[in-house]
Parts: sequence; C-alpha cells; structure tokens
Amino acid sequence: MTRYAGTEAVIVGAASDIGLAIAKRLVEGGARVLLSAGTPQEHARLRRELGPAAQVVAPGALDAQLASAAGGVDLVFADTVAAVRSLAPYLRDGGAAVLTVPAPATTAPGPVAPSPTAPCSAAAMPDAAHALAAELVGRGIRVNAVAASCIAAPSGTAVPLPPLGRLGAAEEVARAALFLATEATFTTGARLPVDGGLDHA
Repeated sequence: MTRYAGTEAVIVGAASDIGLAIAKRLVEGGARVLLSAGTPQEHARLRRELGPAAQVVAPGALDAQLASAAGGVDLVFADTVAAVRSLAPYLRDGGAAVLTVPAPATTAPGPVAPSPTAPCSAAAMPDAAHALAAELVGRGIRVNAVAASCIAAPSGTAVPLPPLGRLGAAEEVARAALFLATEATFTTGARLPVDGGLDHA
C-alpha cells in the first residue's frame, strides 16, 4: 500500500495508543515518520512496532532533527497547540497539522465499560487552535483537531458508555486524524468529535 508514499510526517506523543495507531497507518501507507518518545522503553517499542520507516527521537531532539533535514515535513500530529506551533516553521506550505484534543475529566450517564484512555466527556477545540489555524492559513497550512473521548484502554475501572453503546478504539481516532490531515483539503479550524455520539447527547 502506497497511499502516503513520499509523505513526511511528525508525531508528537507517539507513545500513546492514538499516536502509535496514526504512525502505523502512515508507515503502512509508505510515509516516512519522525516520532518523539521520552523513555528508552518507548523508543524500543516504537522501533519494534514500526520498523525502519520510522525514526524515533527524544522530544527535545525534534527541533534539531528537523532543522538538519532538507525540505521540511508535510504533516504534524500533536496533542497540544504548543507542539504544533513549535513545529510550524518546519511544515511545508500547503501542509496540515492535526491536534488530538484531550477531553475534560467528567463522565456521561449510561452503562459502564472498562476505563478509556480519554474520559467520556465532550472536548472543545482550544481557542488557541483556532488562532493557529488563522495564523497559518496564509501559507496554505490547515490546522484541525480530533476531539477523542471514550477511547478504550487495555484495562482500568468502569466508566459510562457513550450513546453508541461501546468504547472506541485508537485505530478509529487515527482514521479520523488522517482524514483531516490528507483528505479534508478545504477544512481548517475544525473540531471533529470521535466520541461515540457523546458530543451531541
């Protein structure tokens, strides 16, 4: 599969289930991916899971790595506006950034299931993300957010389920993030809830 052949991407927070799921889809599609991870164990896990198409560096080494590479990158995936802002100088004009916005720590009514990685509550795209989208639009760079909530973790305590009646998977968040990054080419400053309907409950 070569859907993302020739694409250069950076993922901040790749050690999370969602970050890893995004990285896997990119690598499977032929992209080259630069990831940040904090511990030697995380480095080893990412290299094992992703193979030679992915380069793993410490978070503090991202800027130096990108500064030494020619041409910049096409896509940035990060869990904070600050991370996207710091990497914006390395994004090529016409590129895209996607935020994975954490939900506030509240819960919704309903049946219970194992604890998710993102709590079951609606998440708002920060005002700073809207501002960043407006700031970068002159370069043709799109900035959007995936508001992930009710995403299943391997284990944990019981939490309420969203209206769809089940927890989501990191892979489902990854598909939404990649849609915003590569297919929603006339969309910027948007927030896409991936929460089983909780945002509209």
